[in-house]
Amino acid sequence: MERIELDEAMLQGQAEIWRYLYSFADSMALKCAVELRIADIIHSNGGPLTLSQIASCINGGLTSPDITTLARIMRLLIRRKIFTVHHPSDGGDLLYDLTHSSRWLLHDSEQTLVPMVLMENHPLQMAPWHYFSQCVKEGGFAFKKAHGCEIWDLASRNPDFNKLFNDGLACTSKFLTSVILSSYKQGLSSIGSLVDVGGGTGGLISEIVKKHPHIKGINFDLPHVVSTAPTYDGVSHIGGDLFHAIPNADAVILKWILHCWGDEDCIKILRNCKKAIPRENGKVIIVEIILKEDGSGVFDEIGFLLDLVMIAHANGKERTEAEWKKILEGGGFSHYKIINIPALASIIEAYPDA
Repeated sequence: MERIELDEAMLQGQAEIWRYLYSFADSMALKCAVELRIADIIHSNGGPLTLSQIASCINGGLTSPDITTLARIMRLLIRRKIFTVHHPSDGGDLLYDLTHSSRWLLHDSEQTLVPMVLMENHPLQMAPWHYFSQCVKEGGFAFKKAHGCEIWDLASRNPDFNKLFNDGLACTSKFLTSVILSSYKQGLSSIGSLVDVGGGTGGLISEIVKKHPHIKGINFDLPHVVSTAPTYDGVSHIGGDLFHAIPNADAVILKWILHCWGDEDCIKILRNCKKAIPRENGKVIIVEIILKEDGSGVFDEIGFLLDLVMIAHANGKERTEAEWKKILEGGGFSHYKIINIPALASIIEAYPDA
């Protein structure tokens, strides 16, 4: 009996390795569905379609797609519950429909992950993953080992990649901003002025000021970034370097900024944040992932995957609460509270030491 149980366990272990070995196929099938706009085709029809009907709409009907290949790709995506399939009662062709997952693959939706699917699966983004073992042996950064420069440098000299990269970040920022506005109303209501550090072209701070017009908004980023920012009512654009000084305000917000940096750099940034806000009633609002080692929440596993993305594409890391506490204390913020919101990230409200 023990031998049989051991054999079953070994067999299960082998199956698990096979599954992880080919898990990249899930990403490639997902990218294929996005590039072919399969979710959009079904959505535009207003209901389920047969495979032949989907194929006839690919590329505007100008080509004759390989339906057999399409069927095989869709078969995996159905097994992954990205799409669903219905068996008509009259015995006709199978009907393919959307699920809650594939609705995030609609190109023109307000809530879409299409730009992230395309950005993260681009060959330039995939190459650094092949350098993880070198990073372990030698140290250094995977993206730089793959391309000879950091991601920001590559983006600055490759307009197509820059657009892909910016579109990817913008799409996730859009729905996270929406969640912040709906779930953090009380935290914003008492602020007179707010500076968004690393705010890009001002998308987040402009939406905050629109919802809370009493707030004086400051969008702070590198000079070449804010120089292209549009004008928003109630928002000032200021160029500078977060490692040198941050504009004064009642509060500072950092959305997905600190995970791009190592601990020492984060402490430098936080110390500059502390200088920028009043000691009484001042606060720093950090919007980041908090890793939970044994978490079973809907997004908890994604956090650990994104920590490896940080190895591949940046020089930073995702952090547990204990790791956040360490850098907060180093930056002069020994008091904080965590506010859970319905998103991949949480909000950490940190208050300056006296």
